[in-house]
Amino acid sequence: MHTEKSLLHDLKDLNINGERTLLVHSSYKSIGEVEGGPDTVLDSLSTYMKDGLLVLPTHTWEYIGKEDRVFDVRKSPSNVGMLTEKFRHRKNVWRSEHPTHSVAALGEDARSFTEGEYRHDTPCARASVWGKLVDRQAQILLIGVDLTKNTSIHGIEEWIDIPNRITDSHEDLYSILYSGEKVHVPSRRHSGSHVSDHYWKVDEILLEEGAMKKGTFGDAEVRVVDAKKTAVLLTELLTAKPDLFSDNEPLSKEWRHYFQNKHKKAD
Repeated sequence: MHTEKSLLHDLKDLNINGERTLLVHSSYKSIGEVEGGPDTVLDSLSTYMKDGLLVLPTHTWEYIGKEDRVFDVRKSPSNVGMLTEKFRHRKNVWRSEHPTHSVAALGEDARSFTEGEYRHDTPCARASVWGKLVDRQAQILLIGVDLTKNTSIHGIEEWIDIPNRITDSHEDLYSILYSGEKVHVPSRRHSGSHVSDHYWKVDEILLEEGAMKKGTFGDAEVRVVDAKKTAVLLTELLTAKPDLFSDNEPLSKEWRHYFQNKHKKAD
């Protein structure tokens, strides 16, 4: 059975930098049996990151829309897993006020990191928390999930304006802020059917280029992604091949060795 002590040891073995910023996407069940359950998992993450910033997604894109247009930062539940829902209720955790792609953060600058998100009219604007992860050279920990759950790749596609990733028109959504004020948030939404299902295609490239490594946390296989290195790498690759994630076909050998060949020429 896993304990807080053993999970802290796993985080150390993964070389997570406890003084910087860590975003966690997770499948709780993948971790295995944990003494104390999900609270122990959150305790281990919070303790390890006590001198940094711990961030978990608390997205609501699954149900905030035409039927329910109002997001309440205090009340709207997360639709991305048990750990995220429990985390947003914890003491000293601040949640961003974006209607569909909020995150919750714990740390000294959690409030400033998350504030003002309702001003962005897209899910992952460059000036939003998703861009801040790159600026902070954050690590992204994928516990028991793969790159298809890595929201930051949506951001990279958005920032370089890959066609058919964001709707042209705005949807009338609203956010109820911590202050109680209800604000209008005209929002462009993600488009393109199941695009993120194809993000696995860059798994090997990220590993080869040192932008990602694998390890374990409890029973779960995990990926530790360098947000900045990944943004640089995928910006270059997507600029050269904008349709990279348009289908589920494995990446051709030509594109697999795109960076290797480029680096050889540079040398």
